[in-house]
Amino acid sequence: MHTLYFDLRDTKGQQKTIEDNISAAARLLRDGALVAIPTETVYGLGANGLDGGAVRRIFEAKGRPQDNPLILHLTGAQWLPRYCRDIPPMAYVLARKFWPGPLTMILKRGELVPDVTTAGLDTVAVRCPNHPVTLSILREAGVPVAAPSANLSGRPSCTSAQDVLEDMDGRIEGVVDGGPCVVGVESTILDMTCEPPRLLRPGGLPLEELERLIGPIAIDRVVTGQMAEGERPRAPGMKYRHYAPKAPVTVVTGAPAKSAQEIKRRAGPTTGVICFDEYVRMFPDQVVHPLGPVEDKLIQAQRVFEALRAFDATKVTEIYTQCPDGQGLGLAVANRLKKAAGFHEVEADSEKIVLGLTGGTGAGKSSALAVLRELGAVVLDCDQVYHEMLARDEEMQKDISNAFPGVFRSDGSLNREKLGQEVFMKKEQLEKLNAIVYHFLVPEIQRRLDEAGDSVCAIDAINLLESGLDIVCDRTVAITSPTELRVRRIMARDNITERYARMRVTAQKPDEYYRGKCSCELSNDADTPEEFQRMARRFFGRLIRGVREEKQNKKI
Repeated sequence: MHTLYFDLRDTKGQQKTIEDNISAAARLLRDGALVAIPTETVYGLGANGLDGGAVRRIFEAKGRPQDNPLILHLTGAQWLPRYCRDIPPMAYVLARKFWPGPLTMILKRGELVPDVTTAGLDTVAVRCPNHPVTLSILREAGVPVAAPSANLSGRPSCTSAQDVLEDMDGRIEGVVDGGPCVVGVESTILDMTCEPPRLLRPGGLPLEELERLIGPIAIDRVVTGQMAEGERPRAPGMKYRHYAPKAPVTVVTGAPAKSAQEIKRRAGPTTGVICFDEYVRMFPDQVVHPLGPVEDKLIQAQRVFEALRAFDATKVTEIYTQCPDGQGLGLAVANRLKKAAGFHEVEADSEKIVLGLTGGTGAGKSSALAVLRELGAVVLDCDQVYHEMLARDEEMQKDISNAFPGVFRSDGSLNREKLGQEVFMKKEQLEKLNAIVYHFLVPEIQRRLDEAGDSVCAIDAINLLESGLDIVCDRTVAITSPTELRVRRIMARDNITERYARMRVTAQKPDEYYRGKCSCELSNDADTPEEFQRMARRFFGRLIRGVREEKQNKKI
């Protein structure tokens, strides 16, 4: 197959040629052909999104798994009712503010959209790209265009037409050159079918900007970790390893100076290095691709795929990369680097051991934490930190009060029982509260962990897994206990009725949930607190020794 090349870069004196090329590219799309198109984020591999046969060819050309849904590209929010249903008003608020732009929304799918475009889901991903060439092609074609990134599946995304030709020449009918992509990472994906909205993929629109407009947003676990085996992806880029060059990648996290030193210690003559501009001179003997200045997240986003792709033309056998923090566009850059590494990461020069304790109320976490304190651990009780923040964090108070009017007493204190009655009986209300709490609590816990230095730390959180805090833990420990024992403990501890205690227990996840998702389990079926503490001392002593030995072995 011969791939046509359309140069639509804005060059003076070529307006007629540009218009002709737009018409030709649009005609190819209408006729069922595959055409790579530029966007502000990355280049997309486009096909008529309503033509099932054309869309299937996208999967064939890329080698893309069939259960990985595609994004439908539109010219504006006016087309949403045609291809989506049950559209929440908030979707139009977001579209007015951020379209055209790097925001993809997950909405309920309309009848016109074929199964192959959505991978059989009852939802569809939609966005309006912010690139004048592609918007002109979409208008001329008159059809929505389904378009994943225009790279071979698993490889780094393409941010130039030359990248596309490297992967797709001879596989598709056309490549439209609209110049280099100005953002450099894919669009942000927001699931609007749940409350609160859920971030499924960080991208070119920072989470902070979205939250300033619509309030708290839940963050899906796949943003910082891998999907569970057998779990079905709800949006592009969630399930499979992406963005990977041929050589294996290791992400080194931590303060920039420390992460650069850690890479220097590990690097050999065939090591490739991706580092911030300030540390390039540390690696005179390695193939180095600068990621950008430490503080410039936009340049990092523009360079990340270019850096990952460039190593394939070298003889490096391994790649180490520094990683930005999770603020602004840094969250998207870090996500792409970690996906390229298959989430293989090391923390720079840290002797810190972080244990995450979770399980239902009354299971015995407080007794376990008392043992860890005896062993010298710094203990962070998320419930205690939450209530400390409630007393001083006006923004948290305001968000909870707006979501649940009347739960604060006249003296400003929280009426826990009133709030509990509102949230424990309705799943959507509990999710709303959790999203607000995670938004404020997670950064505070991470800050306190940083302050703890190189020590053993223990995080106590019922929602350790759901909040995403488990990703910072060396081990996660499920504290489990029989239901009747938990009910009696809660009644005695909190001086509440049996009915309310049972309501709290049944509102939480069963032991099987924690048992299946945590690294290990400490079962509390002891007859006395003293007996359980003896069990816990033996358990945590062995666990800490094991983690410490593992960290030492990694440094050898």
